[in-house]
Amino acid sequence: MTKQITNHIMMIRPVAFHMNEQTAVNNYYQQSAGDVSAVTVQEEALNQFDDFVEKLRSEGVKVTVFEDTPDPATPDSIFPNNWVSFHEDGKIRLYPMYAENRRTERREDIIDSLKDHLDVSEVIDFSHWEEKAAFLEGTGSLLLDRQNKIAYAAISERTMPEPLRDFCDEAGYEAVAFHANQTANGERLPIYHTNVMMCLGEAFAVVCMDSIDDEEEKDNLKEALAKTNKELIEITEEQKENFAGNMLQVVGKDDQRLVVMSSAAYHSLDDNQVERLSNHGKIVHSDIHTIEKLGGGSARCMMAEVFLPKR
Repeated sequence: MTKQITNHIMMIRPVAFHMNEQTAVNNYYQQSAGDVSAVTVQEEALNQFDDFVEKLRSEGVKVTVFEDTPDPATPDSIFPNNWVSFHEDGKIRLYPMYAENRRTERREDIIDSLKDHLDVSEVIDFSHWEEKAAFLEGTGSLLLDRQNKIAYAAISERTMPEPLRDFCDEAGYEAVAFHANQTANGERLPIYHTNVMMCLGEAFAVVCMDSIDDEEEKDNLKEALAKTNKELIEITEEQKENFAGNMLQVVGKDDQRLVVMSSAAYHSLDDNQVERLSNHGKIVHSDIHTIEKLGGGSARCMMAEVFLPKR
């Protein structure tokens, strides 16, 4: 049976983390470092990254860490799930990225290294869509129900219908697409990634339904989740702003389920939400506030799930 969650995560250790001006144009979660020096920002991001990795490993999660490279400069390399996804049938998929300075995050050396001990049958590259200014940023854009072959996607400048259709045709998925918005600059604007407002586990989904302004799209999403027996745990827009939608369910030691999130996300939840999430696994949270503030992404964005079979 196809697995929905995995014990193996790939992460990229940052070498020069900072706010990426190219992504800030449509990621309204990003904030400037202000008077904080680049050295301090990198130091804080590195400490938060290492603490997070240690926390995952202490729970029995296999974490494969690759070091970022100083050249070319890739300030968002800490979020690898946007450029690559790894699948149970041995396929690796590469994705078209909105920001030009994120496209160099796609690294053949990482894929070659994984091939040493994992079975890779094919590398499928969707990055040619960049030539048409069309983008689909991996599992930031796509929330994959791997067992039911459904791809949930919030349409935005980084999640476009044409490459979404291309992915679904190639991978054999059905798309459940909708529009998710946030209030920014005094108006309702698209949320840059689906995984900011939604998380999908084996038997649950965390969704900020208030971000979907179209009632029909909201009903379609609820119906798809109900049909696939996912318990719907709703979060508020304020909780979404604290990255409560950016969670990931993984497998720890002794097959224990874990629900991983940032400390900001965890502390935004109410007791009922914590209790319901705890029914689906032990909650593990880590303080990554510098990464969240400057990068505009959180815990889930930092983890690329590895489903590739062992050689």
